[in-house]
Amino acid sequence: MKNYPVASRRAWIIRHAMTLGTVAIIVVYAAFIQWVWGWQGVVSLWNGAGWTSALIALALLLCTYVLRTWRIYDYFPKETGGHFGTLLRLVQVHNLLNVMLPFRTGEASFPLLMKREFGLPLARGTSALFVMRLFDLHALLAAAGTGFALETGKAWTWGLWLLFLILPAAAFAIRKPVFRLAAKFLPSRAEKLVEEVEAGLPFDAWAFARAWGATLINWFTKIAVLAWVLGLLGDLPIAAGFGGALGGELSSVLPVHAPAGVGTYPAGITAGALAFGADAGREALEELGRAAVNTHLLVIVSSLVGTALSLFAARPKKTG
Repeated sequence: MKNYPVASRRAWIIRHAMTLGTVAIIVVYAAFIQWVWGWQGVVSLWNGAGWTSALIALALLLCTYVLRTWRIYDYFPKETGGHFGTLLRLVQVHNLLNVMLPFRTGEASFPLLMKREFGLPLARGTSALFVMRLFDLHALLAAAGTGFALETGKAWTWGLWLLFLILPAAAFAIRKPVFRLAAKFLPSRAEKLVEEVEAGLPFDAWAFARAWGATLINWFTKIAVLAWVLGLLGDLPIAAGFGGALGGELSSVLPVHAPAGVGTYPAGITAGALAFGADAGREALEELGRAAVNTHLLVIVSSLVGTALSLFAARPKKTG
């Protein structure tokens, strides 16, 4: 005779294994923070910086989610037209899954959610996501480079930064001969992949400019906010603040980040700040560690608050 309650519990555990693992890691992370610094010591940094600054930073991060949604809304106008609220909820759920799930597994949710909510083919959703992630990576590096250029203040650094900034526009301008060349030299099995990547690009130059511009504004805002927070909490110079923001965000982009960025995001902030000239002394490192944890918590809170607010913005689609 089968023990159905036991089997049911096992099936439930298997289905929710990743969620349970994420929750367990977050609990361990909370205990680790208490053990190393103490939650009072970590959160008390905001007493000096001012809780108004925390609210302003949170509001600006929430604005970046709205801008990110608009980019996708403009990218797929036929499919998403009139349903900005629903798309905002979809983007927030996708973002939250990316934050909480390890190894970039949350990325897979975007084409699946777009297909379910708007009937977008999986191939097109996946290829568009790939193109948008290339935009994101470029804008992230360009935003971080601003801090370095500001710190040095030299003409050659601004020149290099400007050249890097316009790379996507140059690449888009020569896309057709590049794709023809790729189709000619790549194996026939890769032709479908090349076609899908090309299909994921914006339709024309004006659509590209809108998507590229929205991406730049989004990431420049986010990196500037995180750099500002790190400067407030960790007393970092401009370049180190931007480097820390870059390090944290790059740690979440790489496929090896932990669930919810636990450990990896603050470590990325610390590594980036040190690489851009932060003080490596013992006391300075302790202060930087507390600032990194607070910044990470701010990112997590913004994701949770954004997802909660998006549920009110979403309206059910009319049928019939």
